[in-house]
Amino acid sequence: MKSHTITLNINGENRMVTVRSADTLLYILRGKLGLTGAKPGCLNGDCGACTVNVDGWPQKSCLMLAVEAVEKKVTTIEGLKNAPIQQAFVENFAFQCGYCTPGFIMNCHSLIEQHPDADDRTIKEWLESNICRCTSYIEIEQAVKSVLKKK
Repeated sequence: MKSHTITLNINGENRMVTVRSADTLLYILRGKLGLTGAKPGCLNGDCGACTVNVDGWPQKSCLMLAVEAVEKKVTTIEGLKNAPIQQAFVENFAFQCGYCTPGFIMNCHSLIEQHPDADDRTIKEWLESNICRCTSYIEIEQAVKSVLKKK
């Protein structure tokens, strides 16, 4: 399969990378750019461990081709840099093993940005897109609510 060079805006920085047309954004982030915060989980869009933000919205990077990210702003957990939701996860014990945590944080960050007045139903709906097998979702909901109260 033929490769070509594209420019991706990752965490506010333009990065040139050689990709194949079939390469997923997850593969390029981890394998070519060394950004390993997005985790490979199910690799079919069910678990959300690979969630990144694309133009402010959560996106499962295992389902997005890298070429689809051209001319978009991609933010990974490495680029979030002390967002309030990160501290809220710590303060509310909203993780255990941590494997799914980056995906949850990216999803919750988008939720807070897109819905600063989110109600319980909206929070629950957004959290349905990510799976955690170690902790309850109550702590994650509390982390989101604690950030929303401060806005």
